[in-house]
Amino acid sequence: MTDTTDPYAVLQQLEQDQGDLKQKLAIIRISEPISDVGGSNPTPSKRGSDVSISNLNDPTPASLEADLTHYKELFSKLRFSYLEQVTKEKFLRAIVGDPPLVVGHNENVELETQLAEVKAELKSRKEEARLMIEEMETMGRELARRYKNVDVQMTQLSTLPDSIENLESTIAGLRAKQVASMTSSDPRSSQNLPLPATMALLSEREAELAALNRQILAVQNTLPRKTREAEAIERECSVLERRKVEATTQAREAQRKKQQGESDGLEEMGRWYRGAEETLKEMVGV
Repeated sequence: MTDTTDPYAVLQQLEQDQGDLKQKLAIIRISEPISDVGGSNPTPSKRGSDVSISNLNDPTPASLEADLTHYKELFSKLRFSYLEQVTKEKFLRAIVGDPPLVVGHNENVELETQLAEVKAELKSRKEEARLMIEEMETMGRELARRYKNVDVQMTQLSTLPDSIENLESTIAGLRAKQVASMTSSDPRSSQNLPLPATMALLSEREAELAALNRQILAVQNTLPRKTREAEAIERECSVLERRKVEATTQAREAQRKKQQGESDGLEEMGRWYRGAEETLKEMVGV
């Protein structure tokens, strides 16, 4: 347990906590490619844009925003290409099949109804994701602002020990001079002042000492609050890191499904409907 009455010990503890906090802060890892987060997947080929390659070691909000815009455009193009290829494949299989697949109007209506439901659900989830992203961005900016303020105040506090040491040395020197003047027998000494002048000098020195004591007390009162603020920032950063890992996992899983061409269930449902239609035709003799 750190002794809060010793400003040097409290300052050292704060500096140690700040160093640990800087090591734990992982917000800047958002600038890393999504495929590299897991560490086990092979690194994909670098994209053509060089918006953030030059700033990878020193990311900035502008470079991160450019990366986000680039990935959004890239995912949109990949989605369009994927849907186009899947549609072509299904169409070709339908027309070259034996017998060819003929889809009726009722099946189209049912599929359109299901598609509308899926689109509505997707729109709802996109809205939830958008609100979550806005909340995280707002919280991130607030945390960055508070962390910057704490960092500035820590820099100011780091200069206080030297100032306190210099003031204590000055006080010790003044006290030594005062003792020497009291024990000196030289009547020409400038320290051999009359009683009124000595009392005035003593009052002045006591006022300076009281001011120094107030400064030290103010520093001691400020240090615990700064410690609590640093702990609160660390907890909030842990929450953001957990949300970021969850969002990255979901994005990686969605990308893997797209790359592997996994079906969304509509093709299996169509085959079941075709089988049911053929069975009914055989039963009624059509």
